[in-house]
Amino acid sequence: MRLINRHPDRPGRLMLVILPFALLLCAYFLGSAARLNENPNDKLLPSASQMASAVERMAFSEDKRSGGYLLWQDTAASLQRLAIGLGLSAVLGLCLGIASGALPLFGAPLSPLLVVLSMVPPLAILPILFIVFGLGELAKVMLIVIGITPILARDLEQRVREMPAELLIKAQTLGANSWTLILRVILPQLLPRLLIALRLVLGSAWLFLIAAEAIASEDGLGYRIFLVRRYLAMDVILPYVVWITLLAWLMDWALKGLGRRAFPWYEGGRP
Repeated sequence: MRLINRHPDRPGRLMLVILPFALLLCAYFLGSAARLNENPNDKLLPSASQMASAVERMAFSEDKRSGGYLLWQDTAASLQRLAIGLGLSAVLGLCLGIASGALPLFGAPLSPLLVVLSMVPPLAILPILFIVFGLGELAKVMLIVIGITPILARDLEQRVREMPAELLIKAQTLGANSWTLILRVILPQLLPRLLIALRLVLGSAWLFLIAAEAIASEDGLGYRIFLVRRYLAMDVILPYVVWITLLAWLMDWALKGLGRRAFPWYEGGRP
């Protein structure tokens, strides 16, 4: 049997999923043990017990200065900013994508503009955002919006252009006007794609959030990572990185589940 036609069974698939993570963990802890054996005060590769102590201190012990639990406070602050940024980006991206893809009079100026905006490195304009919007929450949210909205809009615009022309012609033949076409034909086709596009830009959204929090913030996951880096506190940094990765994965999983439940026909109709 050709390799391209071989598919793992359920237990085999589970083993293949676990294998790379197990190898990474083994490589890390072997390297950590070797470094700590040479220098017990080494901070580059902390042991599992050191990271567990740091997690207990950050997540389950009250901070003496604020009286709160730092990990959960940072998580709440970051997730709030991320949710607002993703929500605004989704609405703006959907509106711009429909306008540039379905309405030629709007598409002529919008499509080139979206291409140019999507090429601007958002982190390069971060100082401008802080100057314009200040150092508060608005600048952090706007970095996410500016960073991912053009990408969402371009993706949705392309999906509109790929819709069969016969579908739109038939709807117009039945008396549909422009608004009816957008609301009853185009929008239902774009909503499941919007969820997929949001999944694809989650990593970029987290990157922009962490960068903004690292530069100008008093709380948040990015703020905490860059605060403790001056002490080489890898026992705190590494669990925070793992926690951010877990949160991003859970968000991706939630969006995927939402898409399957809200639009079961979309995945089923794809080849």
